[in-house]
Amino acid sequence: MKRGKRYIEAAKSVDRANLYDVPEAIALVKKNACAKFDETIEAHLRTGCDGRHADQQIRGAVVLPHGTGKTVRILVFAKGPKADEAQAAGADYVGAEELIPRIQNEGWLDFDVVVATPDMMGVVGRLGRVLGPKGLMPNPKAGTVTMDVTKAIHEIKAGKIEYRLDKTNIIHVPVGKASFTEEQLADNFQTLIDAIMKARPSTLKGAFLKSVTLTSTMGPGVKLNVAKLSN
Repeated sequence: MKRGKRYIEAAKSVDRANLYDVPEAIALVKKNACAKFDETIEAHLRTGCDGRHADQQIRGAVVLPHGTGKTVRILVFAKGPKADEAQAAGADYVGAEELIPRIQNEGWLDFDVVVATPDMMGVVGRLGRVLGPKGLMPNPKAGTVTMDVTKAIHEIKAGKIEYRLDKTNIIHVPVGKASFTEEQLADNFQTLIDAIMKARPSTLKGAFLKSVTLTSTMGPGVKLNVAKLSN
């Protein structure tokens, strides 16, 4: 993969052999986020889990205290009073069966999160092949299958993010924007780590977090000292 001059320059400031403390890593990632747009700061956590085993799957959600810096578009599947409630709570799109052909046939995906009331999951299930691979399928563990649509919408708009293992047992999550202060990013990161530590599967033997890297959209990764995170 060919890297640009800006990336190569930024990479020189990161010692690949070093494991950084959180404040130092955040300062470095912020400094190296020099693209012309407000880069997203992401955490990549390589775990010792084996996601092929149901009891080692990790999936959940956490509200970041300072949000993600991103405007999130929410689609809610609901009917009747729950549809009205979703509109009143600030959902960007609300609907039911009539949305199926639009998503399935027309490829409409102008939303970032899907929330559904439990009675609508039969309908939403028909979109599994489209929404599943994109990580958009509502899930009770993430709080996106619920009767309390107002709470779900407010939390998502306030900065709720979902975390889950990918096929390689890594968790990829945003922790804010490069324009955030170092304190805001540190708060968000600590909140995320606390939530993930609590989600450690009880059946897991050995190390839970094998490596944690912070990076910006266009910048080089900075590896953290995992031993200090586990305390």
